[in-house]
Amino acid sequence: MATTTELKTGAKAPDFTLADAAEQQVSLSDFAGKWLVLYFYPKDNTSGCTVEALDFTAALPEFKKLNAAIVGVSPDSCASHQKFISKHDLKVLLLSDESKQMLSAYGVWQEKSMYGKKYLGVVRTTVLVDPQGVIRHIWPKVKVKGHADEVKETLKALQS
Repeated sequence: MATTTELKTGAKAPDFTLADAAEQQVSLSDFAGKWLVLYFYPKDNTSGCTVEALDFTAALPEFKKLNAAIVGVSPDSCASHQKFISKHDLKVLLLSDESKQMLSAYGVWQEKSMYGKKYLGVVRTTVLVDPQGVIRHIWPKVKVKGHADEVKETLKALQS
């Protein structure tokens, strides 16, 4: 059974260090002084995850103007992320959490069920972290359509 933490708005974001698609180590501290959109998704190259990655890629210039970085996290390997980025010309940073430590720390590695079969997987979730490393907003069980815009509008509201 997965041990998951329940995140709360106003709490410090759990620290992490994971490899990106190029196998470079990326940590929470790398984003100090910036807003961070952490989106957790189940699997590279699946329909919903591809749409979400493309929507965040398209919105990236607007997020950059808001001093925000966008990072996607899934249990896929660095090699899988490389293929996903190449195939769809993605511009968002993707991190690999094959150990599921970060996924568990952020409470998104949970029991799911499909066709009556129970299994562990990523519950699509987005967490907005402020420049001081504090969680400012959480979107649990994300619906992909329009999500990138919703995150952007929430970020603008929090900054005003």
